Amino acid sequence: MGPRRVIVAVADTGSLIHLEEADALDLLSTVDELVIPQTVYDELEVGDDPPTLSSIAHEVVRARQNLTQVDHSLDPGETAALNAAIGRDAVLLTDDLEARNVAEDENVEVYGSIGVIALAYTRGRTSKQEAADLMRALQRETSLFVTDAVIERGISLLQAEGH
Repeated sequence: MGPRRVIVAVADTGSLIHLEEADALDLLSTVDELVIPQTVYDELEVGDDPPTLSSIAHEVVRARQNLTQVDHSLDPGETAALNAAIGRDAVLLTDDLEARNVAEDENVEVYGSIGVIALAYTRGRTSKQEAADLMRALQRETSLFVTDAVIERGISLLQAEGH
């Protein structure tokens, strides 16, 4: 087994909100470096009940614009997060399908909230059962629209890891 891969991740607003709604925001500390664009931070502050990020190590950055021809259907937070991810060769954390598609077109690796939970499991931060329960909570208890098939696929990935 080789050295563990270092993961730098840039979060958009939705992924932060969904993980908080599932009471799983602390799992973001599983990544090695968490970056939050100022635009995303500002969007969180405008919300009714913004996630509490004080207990998670993160860096707030101003994303450089125009690193990519970003699709105009993305909102400002998604655009800033994608630009920051491209500028840092980082993983984009998003649950938005359109942002995921644009990121993949730009060769940016993407993790959704389910991927963050799976990463926490593979890095020993949570048990298989806790991870499966959190994935199901994303569907039942959050504003994220996710199908049964997606949840079951995430849980099957936990089974494949076999810790």
